Amino acid sequence: MTRARRPAARTMTSRTTGLLLAALLPLLAAPAMAAKPVHNPVPGSNPLFRDKFTADPAPLVVGDTLYLYVGHDEAQRDEMFNMREWLVYSTTDMKHWTDHGPIMKVADFKWAKADAWASQAIEKDGKFWFYAAVEHDDTHPGKAIAVAVSDSPTGPFVDAKGSALVTNEMTPMGTHSWEDIDPTVFTDDDGTTWIAWGNRQCYIARLKPDMIEIDGEITEITPPHFEEGPWLHKRGDTYYLTYASLDRASHRDEKVSYATAPSIRGPWTYRGELTGSGKYSFTIHPGIAEFKGQWYLFLHNAALAIGDQNGSIGRRAVTVEYLQYNADGTMKPVVQTEAGVSVPPAR
Repeated sequence: MTRARRPAARTMTSRTTGLLLAALLPLLAAPAMAAKPVHNPVPGSNPLFRDKFTADPAPLVVGDTLYLYVGHDEAQRDEMFNMREWLVYSTTDMKHWTDHGPIMKVADFKWAKADAWASQAIEKDGKFWFYAAVEHDDTHPGKAIAVAVSDSPTGPFVDAKGSALVTNEMTPMGTHSWEDIDPTVFTDDDGTTWIAWGNRQCYIARLKPDMIEIDGEITEITPPHFEEGPWLHKRGDTYYLTYASLDRASHRDEKVSYATAPSIRGPWTYRGELTGSGKYSFTIHPGIAEFKGQWYLFLHNAALAIGDQNGSIGRRAVTVEYLQYNADGTMKPVVQTEAGVSVPPAR
């Protein structure tokens, strides 16, 4: 009797497999989201992207193309944030942009439960490494930093480690559970890659060559009025730490401030404010890149309205301005404009 049932069971399995394959083949053959041009009535003006709310811009230059990684906020009504995925855009002239769609969702990190917050991507050894802030599941409560990897700047990206690079337990000197956010990554001239991050406390650490492990100690380097959103870059012999700052004694909204150092290890010297606050926005987030001989500062504000939804704490919009330096290496103050880079920089 058992033998009589086995052929029937095999026939059913074969039929089921065939049906499943027939259903899956169209999905497997379906291409990824096609890149599409971004419509901006005045190319290069602010905000850069007007069909969705974007925040926390992070530029990456690869050859003759600048890629811009952003968070996508879908906050409704009175929601503060509703961020579940990261997007990437590209440009070759800083005025016309291509939308490559989502590169990754927070759900792709199986150990994370929410919040596709600020990120940055970096190229090293022929691969593209993506670092992002997320909310860890209950095994390690609090914010954490994830790392993903891809063979292309436009993805798809996959979890490179299978666990968090940084968890809240690794920074016991901090004061709150959301301090481990907003990673910035930077490769120095000797090939060593560093990561800095934080909220109210700013941390820095070296990465191992595998790019998925901390190498050595985590050091606190908190500059004056540091709030969040650090960004590391180098120009000439000077290292820059630019960040969202908040003087809680006298201001309600974040501005951008910066510090400089002769070495990635410091000491860091506070240089003051670089920008004022973003229009209508409590938060601001700097991203800096040199592209085709010109430096740029990416930010966000909350001036964009889409349909009946105005900008808000969550519903922000990415912007860009020219960035210029003084002869002594300090950065010239940047005024945020609607024109953005649609007009030549002032000299």
